[in-house]
Amino acid sequence: MSAPARAGIFLYAKDTGRLAGFYQSVLGLTAAHRTDQMIVVRSPDLQLIVHAMPPQAAAQVVITDPPQLRDRAAIKFFCTVPSLAVAQASARAMGGDVLAEQWHGPGFVVRNAWDPEGNLFQLRQSAD
Repeated sequence: MSAPARAGIFLYAKDTGRLAGFYQSVLGLTAAHRTDQMIVVRSPDLQLIVHAMPPQAAAQVVITDPPQLRDRAAIKFFCTVPSLAVAQASARAMGGDVLAEQWHGPGFVVRNAWDPEGNLFQLRQSAD
């Protein structure tokens, strides 16, 4: 996996280590690259760049426990996981969660989830 990614997600974080660890655990990503400002995690399907918020922005962000959900974002990404139940257990252990409500699409089941900083995303599981 040394070739540059063709697509990915860029996510600003207050705590890059915590957020990168969350996505590694929940999505099964592996560490690819790290600097003082960012952590890159990836799979064959996805590259996620977790970048530190600029200090002036980070100073204005308060992360609560549980976090306030950021539900007014203009974009929400999704990832497919082998098991929604396993992903939910991992998310809870890492400071996030997977919501109970689910929807069925063509060949998959989807549920909303949130990370330790309140970012919403979706998890899909194939409907076999």
